[in-house]
Amino acid sequence: MRTPHDELRAGLREAAEAYEPDRARILARVERGMAAGPEEKHTRRRATRPPLLAWARVAGATAAVSGILAMGGYALASAVKSDETPADPTVSVSPLPTPSPDATSRAPIQPAPDPSGGNAQDEEPSSTPTPTPTPTPKASNTASAPAAKGTEDGPLWSDGSVDPHSNDFWAQSNVTIKSSEQLTSLTVELRIALTGGVTSAGAWRSAPEGDFELTVAERDDFLVYTWVLKEGHTVQPGEWVFAGQYDHTRGGRDAKDDTYAVTAEAAGQQLAVKGDFAGQDDNDESDEGDS
Repeated sequence: MRTPHDELRAGLREAAEAYEPDRARILARVERGMAAGPEEKHTRRRATRPPLLAWARVAGATAAVSGILAMGGYALASAVKSDETPADPTVSVSPLPTPSPDATSRAPIQPAPDPSGGNAQDEEPSSTPTPTPTPTPKASNTASAPAAKGTEDGPLWSDGSVDPHSNDFWAQSNVTIKSSEQLTSLTVELRIALTGGVTSAGAWRSAPEGDFELTVAERDDFLVYTWVLKEGHTVQPGEWVFAGQYDHTRGGRDAKDDTYAVTAEAAGQQLAVKGDFAGQDDNDESDEGDS
């Protein structure tokens, strides 16, 4: 593609090539100069000097204008060329952001074009309610145990009592069980009513410690101790004690609201027992009877 600068140069070149000097006029002037005397030559030289200076000025101005035109043409050609230069045919497209999975872990669905000409994105997509997953029930070794009816069930016997070593500031409640058969599962729960400033002070059991998992928590206005036999472990026939220790405000504490519950399995049979603890009135009556 020819730029304006190239066209200007081509025009000047064509004008220079088309120029033809007037030889007859040049020879006539030379002959007149040779025939004239010294004074006439000096006078003619002086007379012709101004036209030469004027011609030099005209030539200089023409050159300056030509230079300005050439520079302007070059600048214009450069601008036109930069405007007409095609961009890089390789188009860089930024990748779409990776959408975060929603609650149903489904990929987002692109809206379909609206046949009526509207914008489908303006319409709220219908959402299908996600069903709330049902939590998997935790396996329990007492899930199918029958409701306890008393302190004795088949080979399993139980009793609840406040340890005689308890004092005015501290107490210990004992759950004693006896079994004539081996137990393949066992859960003992001791519930101490949160009365008289009760706070947990520890727990122990006469069975091997490594065979049980112990949790202590406050629930429904009770301090609850729970011992659960670990899977794969057994409890041999015999008598076993599970004790919960707690602090309380000064003075004797009434244990009439405290309870316990035991579930177990022996020879494939589900067993359950429960009981409570003697209150102060019962203890007082027992002491008077003994006296």
